[in-house]
Amino acid sequence: MVSEDRAREPQETRELDKVLSDPGYLKLLALSGLVGIPVSLAAFGFLVLEHAAQHWLWDDVPHALGYSAVPWWWPLPLLTVAGLIVAWVVSVFPGHGGHLPVEGVGGGPVLPSAVPGVVVAAFASLSLGAVLGPEAPLMALGSGLALLAVRAGRRAQAPQLTAVLGTAGATAAISAVFGNPLVAVVLIIEAAGIGGPHLIALILPCTLASGLGALVFTGFGRWTGLGTGSLSLPVLPPREALSLGDFLWGIPLAAAIAVGSVVAMTLARKIAEWTAKRPTSRTVACAVAVGVFAAGYGLSTGRSPGEAALSGQATLADLAAAPHAWPVSALILLMVFKGLAWTLSLAVLRGGPVFPALLLGAAAAVLCSPLPGFGLASGLAVGLAAAAAAVLRLPIAAIVLATLLLGPDAVAQMPVLVVASVVSFACAELLRTRRTLRTPAL
Repeated sequence: MVSEDRAREPQETRELDKVLSDPGYLKLLALSGLVGIPVSLAAFGFLVLEHAAQHWLWDDVPHALGYSAVPWWWPLPLLTVAGLIVAWVVSVFPGHGGHLPVEGVGGGPVLPSAVPGVVVAAFASLSLGAVLGPEAPLMALGSGLALLAVRAGRRAQAPQLTAVLGTAGATAAISAVFGNPLVAVVLIIEAAGIGGPHLIALILPCTLASGLGALVFTGFGRWTGLGTGSLSLPVLPPREALSLGDFLWGIPLAAAIAVGSVVAMTLARKIAEWTAKRPTSRTVACAVAVGVFAAGYGLSTGRSPGEAALSGQATLADLAAAPHAWPVSALILLMVFKGLAWTLSLAVLRGGPVFPALLLGAAAAVLCSPLPGFGLASGLAVGLAAAAAAVLRLPIAAIVLATLLLGPDAVAQMPVLVVASVVSFACAELLRTRRTLRTPAL
């Protein structure tokens, strides 16, 4: 009787039972949980040091030199040093400092031998002013450290073990940098592109590692009082009810953000190809150009050049908290100068592409908020979701990320937020797949 019932079970159920009862998989699950703790500690340490170095370089040092605010020229020497360090890492270290940010958030499992180069290049880039976030190097760091638990010979014999354990380590490392471990799990699920038992087999180690990683980040953050600079929006515009105007303006805004994102990333790929021919000198030249754009923003607006440099997470929080404090000219110049600096950073420096994209999307939304019938809260939801969908190329993960950033306000904005993510993703993918975008050869 039992065998008859077993025979009537769906094939996927039998395969899942087989996977979950396999002693080897149970060991992998336990190993993923154990690996998640030291990986999260390493990621926490990296973020604390990077956050402290950034604060020292962009706040403490200018004040110690007698400046009441960061001078407009400040990014020029810092980005020059960043370019020199990244060029040195690319030419000397195994793994060349990790994959380029224009290639996306995740670049596959990273070997332990590549971890030092990833850490040095990312630390220099992020603390010295590259227009990038920490998500991609953290994933590389987590993946490489997780694979330390497996001998090199074993990694060669079991590529699936390498893939699952590396992904679990990457998930643990970014479990709190987006403000919530749920984002990391959804990102992995959507990026995997698989279903059935294979998806469950991947989800469990990643979810376990992500949960333990978030516990480590939360616990150590509270116990030590150290800041990591995770992405969050503590203060948001007042809630507003959705109207027809939010959709009429939100849909073309989402499409425009998608076009801008694809244009920037396509140009960044061309610049990366050009840089690869002479990596040392051209990496430094591009890094200096990033500093020029950030300095140009400071000089032309009288505001801090750090708003156009760095990841943008602090500026995003300021923009969301007080959008009316930003003149239209400052928003336009921020989008121009930071957009150009982001494009060059994607091509040559080391970091992740998401954080600056969110700021640029939010800036476009605030700029469009005076349009008749277009609410500020709705515009912010559109900008965040559209930018994340176009850059991540994962619409569901973009929806989750924007929802968590908006907090309770996301419930009222959910319809326009979902539509914006879908529209942006569809427009961006159409541009990419049909190759309608043409950029000059460099």
